[in-house]
Amino acid sequence: MANVLATLKTKRTKIWVGAVTLLLVFYLVVSFQRSVLLMSDPNPVAKAIGVAYLLLPAIGAWALVRELLFGARTERMAKILEAEGGLPEDNLPRTPAGRIIRAAADLEFEKYRTETEAAPEDWRSWFRLSCAYDAAGDRKRARASMRDAERLFRAKAPAA
Repeated sequence: MANVLATLKTKRTKIWVGAVTLLLVFYLVVSFQRSVLLMSDPNPVAKAIGVAYLLLPAIGAWALVRELLFGARTERMAKILEAEGGLPEDNLPRTPAGRIIRAAADLEFEKYRTETEAAPEDWRSWFRLSCAYDAAGDRKRARASMRDAERLFRAKAPAA
């Protein structure tokens, strides 16, 4: 029983991603079904709404696949960095609630910003900059930096 709980704890994120993915797929299937029903209606307005409604599952499926691939590539990059010993250490001071102290994260951020400016074509520096942005609480820039890391990784990393 202890092994099962330990496994669940380590796989928690993947379990949540799987659950949300299943819910989204269910929603997309139902949306597709409803759009087909509307398109089969004799009313031209219902047909038009059905065609427009058909776009929702298409866009949703595209976004789902894109995000799942992004997550898989991010995980692959993290494993490569871990094997190389290049992952940033999580040694920032935290509040009693477990949140990173922003001032410490901002100081640490400068190190990774400088590294990325020195090597703008290295996906590893962008990955570490993304982690620094995330620690500093800037999720939007963290995601943008990780997208840059992913783009460079796909361009330079061997396929495997």
